Amino acid sequence: METARNNLRVDGARLWSTLMETAAFGATPAGGINRLTLSPADGRVRDWFRAACEAAGLTVGTDSLGTQFALRPGRDSTRPPVATGSHLDTQPTGGRFDGILGTLAGLEVVRTLNDAGIETEAPILLVNWTNEEGSRYAPATMASAAHVGTFTAEDILARTDADGVSVGQALASLGIVATEPTGSRAIGAFVELHIEQGPILEAEAKTVGVVEGGQGILWFDGTITGFESHAGTTPMPRRRDAVLGLAELALAVERIALAHGPSAVGTLGEAVIGAPSRNVVPGRVRFTLDIRDPRAATLDAIEADVRAALADIAARRQLTATLDLVWRQEPVPFDPALVALVEREAEALGLAHRRMVSGASHDACNLALKVPTAMIFVPCKDGISHNEAESATPSDCTAGADVLLQTLLTLANRPALPLRD
Repeated sequence: METARNNLRVDGARLWSTLMETAAFGATPAGGINRLTLSPADGRVRDWFRAACEAAGLTVGTDSLGTQFALRPGRDSTRPPVATGSHLDTQPTGGRFDGILGTLAGLEVVRTLNDAGIETEAPILLVNWTNEEGSRYAPATMASAAHVGTFTAEDILARTDADGVSVGQALASLGIVATEPTGSRAIGAFVELHIEQGPILEAEAKTVGVVEGGQGILWFDGTITGFESHAGTTPMPRRRDAVLGLAELALAVERIALAHGPSAVGTLGEAVIGAPSRNVVPGRVRFTLDIRDPRAATLDAIEADVRAALADIAARRQLTATLDLVWRQEPVPFDPALVALVEREAEALGLAHRRMVSGASHDACNLALKVPTAMIFVPCKDGISHNEAESATPSDCTAGADVLLQTLLTLANRPALPLRD
């Protein structure tokens, strides 16, 4: 059995074909995917996923937030399943691999085990988490966060998008009916495969990233309010221009992030002018701010510096400003034993690898709060993600899926999983 396990590999051509097949759901002319969570395109790929899982012999359930759970039985049904998966939703100009690779690689692992006639002691669970991206609904990774109790399902169901459509309404519009409450599905351990979404692995010619944890994240909604006035008759010194205030803030965020070290980043990702007109000095602008760092104390320090900078800008320019924290995710370490297992499996497969911290948030970061968790990264071209140009090679995707396969087999056949209290 051990020799057969060591020789077992996924079908890389089948995995790649599956990736390309699902890329048709929400495909964009530029070669990417626009598949916002709970959109019609997301509904179509969910239907495809259910049918593919059922064809592979899995039993599929859906929780109250639309997360799909596909279970492959084990010899011992009393053991909590070893879980893998990611997400199938994308950014408005997303790529074909972000999240999708991890979900479909999990499906390929199941197909490989089926082809080889291999049973595992513990069941294996494949998960498609709802709204990982956070591009339609905030916060990101909200379904996995609700699964571990960070939010209630009722809270998430009431969240609305920019058009005022709630999560609950979007689920109903797709005909998604829950078969189980959020948080009721047992998970013994969780391993997620993902593209790196950064340039390190490619630059160092490494095939596998062994992820030790995820950095902390702060999300803010803000407003800057000045005074609307005529663009032709209002002298520059008398203007209370909200956009100029935002421009100063953007440069301040850059300066502050650089001052706090190489790992700190800050991004003003959205800016919306209230009642815009080409010949009116902008009187109000809404914006979002994203701050990240692996150290909680640094997050606190950056927030304090940004708030001080915004107050100074507002005072000098006779503006008023608000900055509201809408989400905080603390830096999350992954399970050391599980991280070491991923590293050993990569070594056994002869794959060049390195340890690293994830700069992006993932559903695994939420699962790590409750169960032993690890992540596997593979390179993406030029480190590009959240972009239609996002790309990965078939060989790297296959290598990552092979590490996932071996890791899941080891976990599912252990005498006992390292469960936490």
